[in-house]
Amino acid sequence: MKEKDEYIRNLKKAHASSSRLSDSLAEGSVRINDYYQPPPKRTRREHPKETRVDLPHFYGKENFETYLDWEMKVEQLFACYNVNEERKVPLATLSFQGNAMYWWTALKRERHLHKDPPITYWNDLKGALRCRHIPSYYNRKLMDKLQRLHQKNLSVEEYWEKMVLYIIRARIKEKDNTTISRFLSGLNLEIRNKVELLPYKDLNDLIQISIKVEKQILRKQSSQKQSSYSVSYDKDEF
Repeated sequence: MKEKDEYIRNLKKAHASSSRLSDSLAEGSVRINDYYQPPPKRTRREHPKETRVDLPHFYGKENFETYLDWEMKVEQLFACYNVNEERKVPLATLSFQGNAMYWWTALKRERHLHKDPPITYWNDLKGALRCRHIPSYYNRKLMDKLQRLHQKNLSVEEYWEKMVLYIIRARIKEKDNTTISRFLSGLNLEIRNKVELLPYKDLNDLIQISIKVEKQILRKQSSQKQSSYSVSYDKDEF
């Protein structure tokens, strides 16, 4: 009986010690959970999508007027879509077709062989394209055309558009007063004589006044033709 009682007491002691150990482990786990915090969730940064810009194709033909029109259109699109500098050269060269694509491939290979830095800026690419497509005498010829430009059979709008085109392509930066005198000196004499008597604020105002004067002159001429035709018709009937 004594051995039996001692055996029961030992079982109770072992059970009590195991329960105390489990309680201490539970308390420890609670304390660990108090100090443990899960790592913060990583948020993906969404980069803004780049705007797609479709440039007109350029085939690299020898006609420099075609190249200058392409260059002007490309610069307008770059400014419209606010294209970053590092994207301009890849976008422009992506529009190359035919001879232009072959020329660009050969130019890159040549610069690599001579250990020259690659072309990464639009101004550098534009300079290389101008050296290839625009003859050396072009600026001199363009300045001569601008100095000799007169309205003649053109309308005032066509005359002004031609003058602006020459000024842009020749890369001339002049004051408005110089352009005003250039514009007036090339107008037809009948329009210029009337425009010079009218007040105008600036260059745009002068152009609008010149267009109105031209329309008045054309209406007057058409009415005179109609009246002369009616008079001749009456004489024939008589």
